[in-house]
Amino acid sequence: MEDDKKFSFFFLGLGLGVAVGILFAPKSGTETRELIKEKADEGKEYLKRRSDELKDSATDIVDRSKQALARQKEQLAAAVEAGKSAYREKTEGVLSSDPSDEIIEGV
Repeated sequence: MEDDKKFSFFFLGLGLGVAVGILFAPKSGTETRELIKEKADEGKEYLKRRSDELKDSATDIVDRSKQALARQKEQLAAAVEAGKSAYREKTEGVLSSDPSDEIIEGV
């Protein structure tokens, strides 16, 4: 959000600077046009560099998010497996003891 404001202010400043420069230019029309062209090219290069930085940053964030998601998935799978194992241990203990044995021993 702040980057959007920075870009807006950049373009506003660029436009105002060009307008004031044209009005109060101590140079000839040809020189002024050349200067404007150079400044526009500088602005274009700045935007290209900035967009490349943002693209790299976004790619890095996506990669880190994928890694975090993979870790969470592994932890969830381990927790599910631990739950299944604990359930099996409990049910095997219950199923291995025959209730009829307890009744006969109690008599």
